[in-house]
Formats: sequence, structure tokens, C-alpha cells
Amino acid sequence: MADNDDVPFNRDFPLKPGVVDEVRPGVRRILCNNPSPFTFTGTLSYIVGKGKVAIIDPGPDDEAHARALLDAVRGETVTHILVTHTHRDHSPNTARIKAATGATVYAEGPHRASRPRYESEKHNPESGVDREFSPDIRVRGGETIEGDGWALQAVETPGHTANHLAFAWPERKINFVGDHVMGWSTTIVAPPDGSMIDYMASLDRLAQREEDLYFSGHGPEIPEGPRYVRFLTRHRRAREASILHRLAKGEADIPTMVRAIYIGIDPRLTGAAGYSVLAHLEDLVARGVVATDGDPVIGGVYRLASP
Repeated sequence: MADNDDVPFNRDFPLKPGVVDEVRPGVRRILCNNPSPFTFTGTLSYIVGKGKVAIIDPGPDDEAHARALLDAVRGETVTHILVTHTHRDHSPNTARIKAATGATVYAEGPHRASRPRYESEKHNPESGVDREFSPDIRVRGGETIEGDGWALQAVETPGHTANHLAFAWPERKINFVGDHVMGWSTTIVAPPDGSMIDYMASLDRLAQREEDLYFSGHGPEIPEGPRYVRFLTRHRRAREASILHRLAKGEADIPTMVRAIYIGIDPRLTGAAGYSVLAHLEDLVARGVVATDGDPVIGGVYRLASP
């Protein structure tokens, strides 16, 4: 949701779909033509290395984007495909790229929710998950994937999804952060797919690392990445404070909190804002700060817990 002034967002990203953009030696990016309120100008795929290369996040089920990626590596060998997470704008094109190249697919694992779905919970239609995806090799945080002239270390970054990984290139002080950190907007955290508790812990994990240039799944690169992560952390804490401020006036449901907190939000993002509020409420209920009757769900009514 792009509705706050406290994070130094950068929405200047003129890259056109299908154009091969070499942003650093050994790092190319190509934009898929799938713009939306959730994807900004579209999903970015990255090509790491020269000659024998890795592709990070082949993108959505989009034949034109797959063609653009394969054209970009004509005369080279794709040895690795790395997937940050299993949302439908990032992983479905993996099958096309693998079929064309025979490359080995690396990811944390198939899609799973951050927690079991409550019986009282309706399906979240905005989750957009890719349940068909399964990697050839399952990767754990701390493991290094090596290719010709590059070595990427997997960094566990659950929160946006349970299986989200970033891929750090420590030697170059670069981190491919997927959707966990974006320069144009905050990241949607929508339970049960996502978890605010996990998301905040993952921000801390990134902030403590040495990489200072982030390449995101959407939008422009982020210089001074750990500093930017600290802005995001403060923003999330401020969002939590806004929820508690509203509940101090009396119990409220999530739509009421969204209207009070997200002033001037794009109406298309109202549902996603509700799920982000729910993610904060899950955390607050778990900590005993906020109470609700039954499970913390999107249709619940919330109040401050009795001291």
C-alpha cells in the first residue's frame, strides 16, 4: 500500500517491458508486462552471471515474457532457476524456462500458508498463489547456490509468504529481495498466506546483513538497503500504534480501522489493507495486547485487552 510519507518511496521506474537492462556487471533485469495496483509496473526477472547464468523469478504464466528472457540469454546456458516465492506473478513461468533450458530449479519449497486456516475463515481471494510449483532442489536459509562466477546465499525471509527467500550475493554486496522489500511501496502481508510476526523478524534479519543494494521483485533498485529496512520497520510500528490508537476509542471491526488509518487509499487496495491490518492484529492478539472473540479473522471485532 503506497499511502505513507514516512518511508522514502521511489516510484520513478521508466523501464519498459521486454527490455534487457544491465543494471550492474553480471546483473540484468527484464520487466514483465503485468502492471497492476499490486505489481506496480510489473514483475522483474533477473539474470545473474554471463555465459552460464541463473534466472531469478521467471515471472507469471506469460509466454511473451518467457520469450524475452530466452532471447536475452541467447548463446548462453541457463544452469539455475531461483524462485523467491510462490505467488502467481513470480513462479508460474518457471515451467516454460525449465522446459526450454533444462535448468535446475531452486526454491524453499512448494506453497504453504504461514499458519493453518481457521474454520471460521473464508478463502482469501487476493492471495494469488501458485500451487503447481515444486522446486527440483529445496533450499534452506544459509545455503549457498554456486554458478559460473557467482555465488548466491539463500536468506530466509518469511512473512509475505511462508516460503519466501531472498538471494544474497555477499561478494558484490547485492541482495535479490523478492517481494519482502520494495522501493515503490510497502509489502502486503495477508494472513494466513503471510504473517506479520514472521515479516518483522525477516526485516531484522536483512537489516543485520552486509548487503547494501537491493533488487526487488517490483520497481527500482534500493540503495542503502539496511537503512531503508529500518524505515519499513518504523512504518510497521507506526501502523501498529495507529491500530491501538483507534481501539483506544472503542472496539472496532477491520473495515472501520482501515477507514481510520488508510486515508486516501486507492479503493482497489482496500481489501489488501484489511488483510495487512489483520496481520498486525494477529500479532497483537498473540502478544495479549488486543482481544477478540474466537480466532483473529478478517470478519472479527477487536478491542484492547483488559489490563
